[in-house]
Order: sequence, then structure tokens, then C-alpha cells
Amino acid sequence: MPKPRIAIPVPTSINLEYNGKSWPLYAEAVAKAGGEPVAIPLTASPRETADLINTCQAVLLPGSPADVNPHKYGQDPVPECNPADPARENVDELLIQDAHNLYKPILAICFGTQSLNVWRGGTLVQHLAPMPVNHPAGKTVAIAHTAAIAPESLLGTLIPKEEAPEQDGFLRLPINSSHHQAIGIPGDGLRIAARCPQDAVIEAVEGGQDAHNPNSHFVLGVQWHPERSYDISPASRALFERFIAEATAWTPRPIHTSVA
Repeated sequence: MPKPRIAIPVPTSINLEYNGKSWPLYAEAVAKAGGEPVAIPLTASPRETADLINTCQAVLLPGSPADVNPHKYGQDPVPECNPADPARENVDELLIQDAHNLYKPILAICFGTQSLNVWRGGTLVQHLAPMPVNHPAGKTVAIAHTAAIAPESLLGTLIPKEEAPEQDGFLRLPINSSHHQAIGIPGDGLRIAARCPQDAVIEAVEGGQDAHNPNSHFVLGVQWHPERSYDISPASRALFERFIAEATAWTPRPIHTSVA
């Protein structure tokens, strides 16, 4: 069976050094889990982008140093808000629309989760307070805090219990953290799967667009970076392995039956 092709947009049109360091980590995690990473450039025409997307079975939305344009969720930018990256946002929108039309699996990470949430009609917290949790800790901090994951959620069913012991009814997974924004109001059909226990910041959302059959479409967004911890974390490997398994099982659906 051929490996599923996973569309991964180039993270940013602004910082090429960031691309060179970050995109290979996503690609390596996808490849180790059994997929074929496919770079989606930010400089191609919409037609060229669509033609490339059509060859892929799933979408991974990576992180970015940019912030989603706040005007897209009805807010003016605060001083701490980073500049938007229209080229990345345009490609994300094409990828998400295609994945929703055809029920292609989506794994969103950090900025990718925020991008997905805004596309689904949700809002963002533009800048998190620096205390009590250091959410912008960065890639040099292996464990910034824990995420309290609902055991009955899709995410909760994927996490190895030995890495995330139960406490007060939630699975406590140690995670890295590298963000200064977070989901405010979840978008249409997205369910909160995890929060930071210290300050209730949303750490994961999930749910396809079909409210009557939420398991018919694999959509999972996490605020941390499992691609950075793939080699040391069974939970990170489990996320990518399930994502690739969903991509392998995906089959094209007629558009008239797949648009919710």
C-alpha cells in the first residue's frame, strides 16, 4: 500500500530561517509514522496549490512565528500581537476548505490550531498573561507544564496512560510549550479536549464539522509541539501514528455527500 501523502504548508513567508529549522521536524515525524510529507509552498498560485493539495490524503497545519490576523475574528490587534502572514493564511484556508469538503484528516499544531479555530468561526486570546504558566517557554524547555486531558475525548483515547497518569478525573500529560496566543472561543463544532490546569488555557480541540457524527472526520488540534518530542514521548508518537492511520484509511467522497 502506498504511503499517504500529507500536505504540510511551509510555516512562514516571513522567516526563512524558521522554515529551515521547523518544517523538517514535521516532515520527519510524518515519515517516521509512515506518511509521505509534501511541502505546500506559499508562493504558488491558488490553482497550483489546489492541484498539489488534490494529490494529498491529509493535512498537517504547522506552527508559525506569525499570528492570525485579528480582524478575521472581529478584533483589533493588541500591541503584543505579531504581524500576520497573509500568504500562510491563504494556503491554510485552501487546505482546511479542501479537508472539510472531502473529510480529509487534519492534525493542527500550535499556530495551525489557532488558524483552524479561526476558520471555524472561533476567536483567539491575543496575548496570554506571563503568569502563572510560561506558555512561550520555547523549544529549549522540554516540559513547560502539563495538559489536563479529558479521558473520554479522542485525544484522551490516544495518550498512553503510563505517560499521562490520571489526576482529579483528567489525564495529566507533560508537554512543551511555545506560544503566546491561545483559543478563546472554540470554533463551530470544535470540542475542548485539554486545558492547562493552572490557568485553564485551552491546549487541545477536536471534532469534524458533522455535529451528528463527530467521529466521521478526524480533526485534532494541539497547542504544543509533538513533532519536537517524537523521539522521547510515546504520546507524541501516538498522535502522529493515529493521524497517519486515518490518512491511510481515507477514501475520496463525493462532494455532494461530504459537505456539511
